[in-house]
Amino acid sequence: MFGVLKLIGFSVFMYLLDSAGDFRTKNPRFGGGTHPWDVLATWDGWWYQQIAAHGYHPELRPIPGATGLITIEGNSAAFFPLYPALMRLVSEITGLGLYGAGLLVSVVSSFAAALAIYAVTAHFGGRRAGLAAAGLWAVWPGSGVEWAVYSDSLYVALAAWACYAVMTRRWLTAGLLTCAAGLNRPTAGALIAALAVAALLAVHRHRRQEGILRPLAAVAVAPLGLLGYLAWVGHRMGDYGGYFKLQSGAWAHEFDYGRQTLDVITSVAVGHNDYLYAWPVADLIGVGVVLLAAMLVPLLIRLRPPAVLVVYPVLTLALVLGSQQIFGNVSRYLLPAFPLFIPLAVALRRLSLRLQCTVLGLAAVASGSYAGYVLFELGVP
Repeated sequence: MFGVLKLIGFSVFMYLLDSAGDFRTKNPRFGGGTHPWDVLATWDGWWYQQIAAHGYHPELRPIPGATGLITIEGNSAAFFPLYPALMRLVSEITGLGLYGAGLLVSVVSSFAAALAIYAVTAHFGGRRAGLAAAGLWAVWPGSGVEWAVYSDSLYVALAAWACYAVMTRRWLTAGLLTCAAGLNRPTAGALIAALAVAALLAVHRHRRQEGILRPLAAVAVAPLGLLGYLAWVGHRMGDYGGYFKLQSGAWAHEFDYGRQTLDVITSVAVGHNDYLYAWPVADLIGVGVVLLAAMLVPLLIRLRPPAVLVVYPVLTLALVLGSQQIFGNVSRYLLPAFPLFIPLAVALRRLSLRLQCTVLGLAAVASGSYAGYVLFELGVP
């Protein structure tokens, strides 16, 4: 189901790129190229290819005379190492170029993520709900990066399997998967916290049945990837807060307690676009995704899922919406909050399989635009 739905959306995305043709006039680094599929390796994809080819050289280099938001030159250290390392490894094993290797890692990871999302949801809501959840992963806003040279699919695969490992009490597996997720994206902090809450609850409730060593070992191992990379970058820069200074000074990404999110939502509501990083079409979709997520959280809680499936998406929402960033990317940044699919998946399971496939198939056709073209061509992914 996931593969068919994803292929439909991807085909529509490529058709829209080719028919509009705007990519032909853009810089190959910023959404351009000779062929439609070249767009899949632009923006962040360009940085990942540079890391895979040349490694890291962390530094904080001020831009001479710069004032305002951007005062530091962009540096690859802002991008976490697991995905580009896998790109390099797959490239050397298969003989593919870095573009092909990166796309292969993303596509395979997207199927691994779909299977994990199916397993998590089926464990909680039954097989039909699991199928629906895997289908929703294929058509969710922001899903255009699932088959691109981006790290999102790999992160979701690790996070979803970590949640499943927690649900099935495979604590060391959960800890190792969370550790790996921390080497892939900084928002793994939400996953680390969710695992810690679940482990401490398990210790409190079931300490006589299964002991406390494995849950506590998982809690100890889980943050090592994230903290290790941040410490390494800080050591190389000579400033242990260097990663955060780089994000703030080079990309204007920092935690602002939701001020920019509120500014965007209130501006879009009245048709204004005088806020930071305005991309009107992508931002309108982003506002819709935020409102949808806000409605799904209480519906998820009402189903009384395991604690990890509540803490993880809620903290992911808090990290994403509490940060200053390109708001049009919020649909992409909320892809990891896959437990929010569960209430919709439970509702969809009441439909016959044929009707379920029809609904998701229509969403897949539309996703070529709202999840692919808008993100890459009418915004900045």
